[in-house]
Amino acid sequence: MTKIAFIGLGNMGGGMAANQAKAGHEVRAFDLSQAALDRARENGCMPVASVAEAVEGADVVITMLPAGPHVLKVYSEEVFGKAPTSALLLDCSTIDVDTARKVAGLAGDAGYVFADAPVSGGTMAADAGTLAFMVGCDEGEFGRIEATLEPMSRATFRAGDHGAGQAAKICNNMVLGITMLATCEGVALAEKLGLDPSRLFEIMAKSSGQSWSVTTYYPWPGPVPTAPSNRNYDGGFAAAMMLKDLKLAQDAAAKAGATTPLGAQTEALFQMFNGLGYGGRDFSAILQMLRGRLDELPK
Repeated sequence: MTKIAFIGLGNMGGGMAANQAKAGHEVRAFDLSQAALDRARENGCMPVASVAEAVEGADVVITMLPAGPHVLKVYSEEVFGKAPTSALLLDCSTIDVDTARKVAGLAGDAGYVFADAPVSGGTMAADAGTLAFMVGCDEGEFGRIEATLEPMSRATFRAGDHGAGQAAKICNNMVLGITMLATCEGVALAEKLGLDPSRLFEIMAKSSGQSWSVTTYYPWPGPVPTAPSNRNYDGGFAAAMMLKDLKLAQDAAAKAGATTPLGAQTEALFQMFNGLGYGGRDFSAILQMLRGRLDELPK
């Protein structure tokens, strides 16, 4: 039985930790939220009172935290020197590339094996254990990392060395934000032109407009029963989190000298949507802003 310390039990981390427990591992779970700890207990994890208690004697440490500063602080102040140096350290948060590389360097200096391993798939995939992981690590460590992530994963890719996992996640989610926005624009236009958006789905799903945003996450209720559009855009991938990822992409583009005009425009529109108070809704709910129907959308 592998001893896993799981730090961060939010919308994504809670389901991920539960899947490690379902796989038969001993999961010591920590979060600042008592409600999250209570859910972790219900899902077979052992809640603990601190990061230090979670990582003591751990074989694996997995973190799922909000942003780069949290990741740097938790590892530098609460993991290094408290977890055994034999422990595998996996950060599944989505953060900036520079911080991921800094934490990897500090981990190496302290004698640990570390990987950045951000995820794609949203809360439904986190709960189902079907996330896609994008890993930045030393090549020789990838087999061990892939095996550790298996209870939470449908696909695990080595993107490259440290920081490459975060780079892949940032690029992937910028594309996702752009394609969802394009899908929502198409749906809103179809409605104005008198074309049933459900009929548009049938056409686009078999035509050149096909994308994940169409066939898996269609923003109009009906055609994809599991999509958040059928729950008034509750759950899924919050618009505030999409905005965070788009900002990371724009910051990375500025530092790298890359030109990403569609990414910039998409960030601006999600900034507007979040500014109107809808950051807690699924990111596909931006359709309602384009339709001029925000009055029908709960905040």
